[in-house]
Amino acid sequence: MEPHLTVGTKVRTGVGESAPTRGRTTIAEGVVERISGVAAREVRGIHALGGGFRRTMGAMRDRVPGGRSSTGRGVKVEVGEKQTAIDLEVVVEYGVSITEVAADVRENVIAAVERMAGLEVVEVNISVNDLYLPEEDTPETGEGRVQ
Repeated sequence: MEPHLTVGTKVRTGVGESAPTRGRTTIAEGVVERISGVAAREVRGIHALGGGFRRTMGAMRDRVPGGRSSTGRGVKVEVGEKQTAIDLEVVVEYGVSITEVAADVRENVIAAVERMAGLEVVEVNISVNDLYLPEEDTPETGEGRVQ
């Protein structure tokens, strides 16, 4: 018999039930995007999330007050009541094993989302859209090949 408490003519159920069964928790897609983005960036070999044009437009948005945070850029999610699917667009550093970095990202994202959000991650799809070369950050010096 389910425990209950009678108050006047109303019957209240739930007394004696565990706290997690006494309401609903919903987690917004943006929260799962941010968790996924931070977890992906923690992996050695990931330079950035997003790809070329998206990164440029995202950087411009980040400069505008109220612009979207960069932690969700390059991340798309579908969130259900108990499960989520995640798509990531990444830029990897030159010289790393892309398959190893992708496996590490997948593992880190799944662990973070399942631990923090309590959602089962059914898939993490990773698209490597660009390769980061360290010399891309240095300004062009010296003379050009053509004068």
